Amino acid sequence: MGTNVFIHPSANVAASAKIGDNTKIWINAQVRENAEIGKNCIISKDTYIDFEVSMGDGCKLQNGVSVYHGVTLEDDVFVGPYAVFTNDRVPRAFNVDWQVTRTLVKRGASIGANATIVCGVTIGEYALVAAGSVVTRDVEPYSCVVGNPARHYCFVDKMGRKVTSKGDMK
Repeated sequence: MGTNVFIHPSANVAASAKIGDNTKIWINAQVRENAEIGKNCIISKDTYIDFEVSMGDGCKLQNGVSVYHGVTLEDDVFVGPYAVFTNDRVPRAFNVDWQVTRTLVKRGASIGANATIVCGVTIGEYALVAAGSVVTRDVEPYSCVVGNPARHYCFVDKMGRKVTSKGDMK
């Protein structure tokens, strides 16, 4: 456990979870065994972080987010309210051959409210997934994707502002 960590009394944080300095974990959040959460993160109300999930520094997960086993969030990732990450492409209650399908969200990417990230994809650096989108394939760095299934709409800069060409993405 890092220094200056705040864990709300109603949160359920496993003893084996690693929590970085200055991270805040709020009301009714659950952080499972061996999860790794970086420094200066905010884990908001009713958030679920499954076992062995890895989060970098400066991440912000808003209310009701579910991050399942097999997901890695790099530094400075933002996840809007009630977004969900899956970890099984063929979910069955009785699947004895089940294996985790990994998902990677690169540095600075933002996931909008109520988005669904289907496992097995990589979301590129500073990409922007619009609210309500369903991501079923990789998202290019600095790309803004929208819809179900999510499709490229435009490119954005690091601040999420629409740019006219790939050369303007700094």
